[in-house]
Amino acid sequence: MDMEKAKDIIVDFISIKLGEAGIPGAVVGISGGIDSALVAYLTVEALGAENVMGIHMPEDATPESEINDAKEVAKSLGIDFKIVNISDILGTYKDTMPDIEETTAPVDGNLKARIRMSVLYYYANMLGRVVMGTGNKTEILLGYFTKYGDGGVDLEPIGDLYKTEVREMSQMLGLPESILNKAPSAGLWEGQTDEADLGVTYENIDKVLEPILAGEGHERVSARTGVPMEDITSLLRRLRANMHKRTTPPIADLDELRED
Repeated sequence: MDMEKAKDIIVDFISIKLGEAGIPGAVVGISGGIDSALVAYLTVEALGAENVMGIHMPEDATPESEINDAKEVAKSLGIDFKIVNISDILGTYKDTMPDIEETTAPVDGNLKARIRMSVLYYYANMLGRVVMGTGNKTEILLGYFTKYGDGGVDLEPIGDLYKTEVREMSQMLGLPESILNKAPSAGLWEGQTDEADLGVTYENIDKVLEPILAGEGHERVSARTGVPMEDITSLLRRLRANMHKRTTPPIADLDELRED
């Protein structure tokens, strides 16, 4: 892919979509990771720094390095930046809802993602702006996001870039080395990394997803790329199981009752 052309298409996409909606600005959740940093850079190029707000939403267990990386992105772009610690909000949920202490880390993680979505939309509503999504194509295809959490957005600017392409574009744009080199993580619980959750590296995921979605046979892809069939089977199982995340909720069809 020509990354310069891809960057220009994404920047135009952001500008056109906000122009169509008559909305001048955007809110970006900046986690300290590569995807949100890239979206922040692209959004600033499309709209101007004065029309972009970055929000970092740590909790008490968030590493200081993540906070510092988010600050560095915002400072380098010259955008308005806020830090909203969600620990007290999370604590209120735990104090209010029965049995919440019995939940697992992924359940708590999904709650954190939905709290962060609510914070982003609070500021977006207050300022009359849109919420920019930070999901890449690999995550979206596999459903590796929280429904109505980080999946609850208005635009997905990098939603057609595979994770490996996100890295390539980020390198081209000169994102900070600390962000380029860190292990991808949604930061939903301590020690969590994307590739440990998925059981396959992003490099191997992207090697197989693109040709399989283009119609190439699974065994042929495995033989050509060296990615084991069990990994390919696991990825395709995840892709099918999470189809509901990529579609609108089903609606009971009552049209036949109206025909009379």
